[in-house]
This record gives sequence, structure tokens and C-alpha cells, in this order.
Amino acid sequence: MGKVYVFDHPLIQHKTALMRDKSCSVKDFRAYVREIASLMTYEATRDLPLKEVEIETPMEKNYFKVLAGEDVAVVPILRAGLGMVDGVLDLIPNAKVGHIGLYRDPDTHEPHEYYCKLPYDIEKRKIFVVDPMLATGGSARDAINFIKDRGGKDISFMCIIAAPEGIEVLQEAHPDVDIFIAAKDRELNSNKYILPGLGDAGDRLFGTK
Repeated sequence: MGKVYVFDHPLIQHKTALMRDKSCSVKDFRAYVREIASLMTYEATRDLPLKEVEIETPMEKNYFKVLAGEDVAVVPILRAGLGMVDGVLDLIPNAKVGHIGLYRDPDTHEPHEYYCKLPYDIEKRKIFVVDPMLATGGSARDAINFIKDRGGKDISFMCIIAAPEGIEVLQEAHPDVDIFIAAKDRELNSNKYILPGLGDAGDRLFGTK
């Protein structure tokens, strides 16, 4: 059964608060998204398997623990998820990167797929699906469906801001997926935006509004 992790680390809370400010510049907003993603990755990878290898230090040979394999994939949900990718790659530079393109119907608020490209060996990888916002949960649910349809198995979802409604939808659809959250907010409004939230993450990342 997947678990929900809401981070209480002071640096994550601090940076998440600063990026909410409506006067936060595009440059700073991008930096905060990247930094928060990196801090979250540090915690979310705590259970990656290790193995012992022999390494010769300047003093002697000995055995030390290293990652058993760097078979990790990060899959952003376009377009806002792109802002989190470099934060993950800062810590796992050999991770493969897939992309899933979804857009939300302005009337029904339901997601629609327009692009999906994943690493060829996705079924062998530990997969982190990333998107700054988990609002209705529809995009995250469908993105993970697409990955599972293509053979992905070991999947976690990582977001910065989440609404309770989205968490519930994602847990119900994918009870095997761990959910990592920087901040759990109060609710969705009538337009399905998170409150207190931070507005549209994609627009704020790319300066399109």
C-alpha cells in the first residue's frame, strides 16, 4: 500500500512559502521549484538499494556502500512538471527522463493526453512522476495509468502543493503509489484551483501570464 508523505523540513517549508508570494519573480519561482524538488528527492530516495564495493582510498582498500543501480526515471507531466526535473537530476544525474503531455479541459476540468514518451526500459526503473500541483488528481492519475500501460511498476508521485481532493483521487486510483508532498493545502475552489495555493504553476514558471 502506498503512503503519503508531507514534508516538514524547515528548508522545504521556507522555500514553498516564498514561492507562493504573488510578487515572486519568474526567475525566483523557477529556482524555488528546482531547489524544493532537489530537497524532496533527497528524502524520497531514502530506500534506494545499496551494495558494497571495494574502493582504495589514499590510505587503504576497504568496502563501502554505493547505489546498487541508478535505474531511475523521472517523468514530468508537461508543462509545469519540467520545472522539477533539474532538481531531481541534480542528485541523480544518470536518471532517464520521460515526458507525458496532458492538458485540462477548461469546462470539464478533465485531463487529455497529447504526448507520451518514456525510456525504453521503463519497466526496470524506479519512476518518479513529478508535477508541482496535485489539484483534482486527474492528471496524476492518468499519467500513472499511461506509465503502467507501458510496463512501469515501481512508481512514486512527487508534487509541491497538493489539495486533499487530489490526494484522495490518486490514492483511490493507484493505492500502490507513494505520494511525496511539500505542502498539503486546504481545498479546491469552484474552478479547481488549490487554496491557498500559488496560482497556475506553469504560467508562473514560464512567464506566460
